[in-house]
Amino acid sequence: MLTKTFGSAVQGVNAYTITIEVVVSAGTLFYVVGLPDNAIKESQQRIEAALKLRGYRMPRTKVVVNMAPADIRKEGAAYDLPIALGILHASQQLNTDRLHEYIIMGEMSLDGNLRPIRGVLPIAIQARKEGFKGIILPKENAEEAAIVNNLDVIAVASMQEAIDFFEGRLEIEPTKVDTRDLFLHAVNKYTADFADVQGQENIKRALEIAAAGGHNVIMIGPPGAGKTMLAKRLPSILPPLSMQEALETTKIHSVAGKLAGGGLLSTRPFRAPHHTISDVALVGGGSNPQPGEISLSHNGVLFLDELPEFKRTVLEVMRQPLEERRVTISRAKVSIEFPANFMLIASMNPCPCGYYNHPEKECVCGPGVVQKYLNKVSGPLLDRIDLHVEVTPVTFDQMTETRKAETSAEIQPRVDKARQVQEMRFKDYPDVHSNAMMPPQMVKDLCEINPAGRMLLKTAMERLGLSARAYDRILKVARTIADLAGTEEIQIQHLAEAIQYRSLDREGWAG
Repeated sequence: MLTKTFGSAVQGVNAYTITIEVVVSAGTLFYVVGLPDNAIKESQQRIEAALKLRGYRMPRTKVVVNMAPADIRKEGAAYDLPIALGILHASQQLNTDRLHEYIIMGEMSLDGNLRPIRGVLPIAIQARKEGFKGIILPKENAEEAAIVNNLDVIAVASMQEAIDFFEGRLEIEPTKVDTRDLFLHAVNKYTADFADVQGQENIKRALEIAAAGGHNVIMIGPPGAGKTMLAKRLPSILPPLSMQEALETTKIHSVAGKLAGGGLLSTRPFRAPHHTISDVALVGGGSNPQPGEISLSHNGVLFLDELPEFKRTVLEVMRQPLEERRVTISRAKVSIEFPANFMLIASMNPCPCGYYNHPEKECVCGPGVVQKYLNKVSGPLLDRIDLHVEVTPVTFDQMTETRKAETSAEIQPRVDKARQVQEMRFKDYPDVHSNAMMPPQMVKDLCEINPAGRMLLKTAMERLGLSARAYDRILKVARTIADLAGTEEIQIQHLAEAIQYRSLDREGWAG
């Protein structure tokens, strides 16, 4: 007897429906074909143990399980449940005609209980797209799948519950989640606030500009100056996630297995990998490509603390994603694309000891050491960072000041207003959402400057030896400063402020 059940395979952030065909015939062997990995081939042992403990039997005949299409690699133990139900139906131990209505996924333990799986959100989205009535999966994944409306999410704790559901002995109400209510009540719940930061008004201003235009930032300053503290508070002034952005971000975290409690992500991600991270862990990859830290930072912030301590190869692989806002991972038989539209916030000491150019402490680094240290970060990577900001230590008077610092809630509306201006400006450009994303031709068209501004910029370019890419960066930042000021024209003071955010291009940093 031929039985068909349906599962799903996740590649990148998209899911593909897998048809699982089971035939029980004369013979004695168990075969799984259709490009399965070892975890799927081992499913026989888990299924056989679970069936026996639940009072069913494994057919003592030839069982062939075909997973189609055969050109898509299937990985992991999440196919245990659909294979088990297929075997039961093919051997006439399961009486139902509804298997074809559902996508079925779940990893089984030896007693038939189900364990949670990865990638449920893209699986549910694809199930709805292909017209399935619902999806059957472990209870721990139900809230995540229920984000997708017009799809019955049937949560089961064990194989037995799935069998009882199909045979009509158990009524299971589909899991429902009011996504918009959940989204609206959870939005902007950040624990870190700029009100906690005393002093550092110039750094807060730079981060406000970065948030308003989606610009990358590097902060240079001695240990204890507050670089990490400031970076952690940046998400609190970014515009709230839109519903579309929240779904995109949640899909990536679902595929990576990072949704601890399930449900929709409603705050912008903040990822801060350690400097020992590998290039694969940063950009993604592996035999079954998984998203890396830069994709987990999609629509949020990637913070790299102590930038020169990261391996050179790790930093260089970021150059393409910073430009293209996506990561393409190519393998012999497949090419997978992960989104990577993130803000890069980096920090570094000015030298190995940390006190070069310090107002009070003396640098003990030898001749040439400072330049060698700065050269660990390549010029092409620095060119892709819009704002270079010097962070100076907070004085005692600033730390003990009684005047309350401006809160994130006070800064964020200004950022929102500037982003709304950009939204109107780029309404005819679907791939551009902020000033930082403007391609060179758009910079030329939308960032016009007057003759005085051109003379100022020419002088700065010649004096600092800036590249053509740095020229575009300055104009983009100046455009954002003008948007924050509410002016259509880029004025000379906006340009002058943008130029000062190129600290690492100045000769003073050369040692």
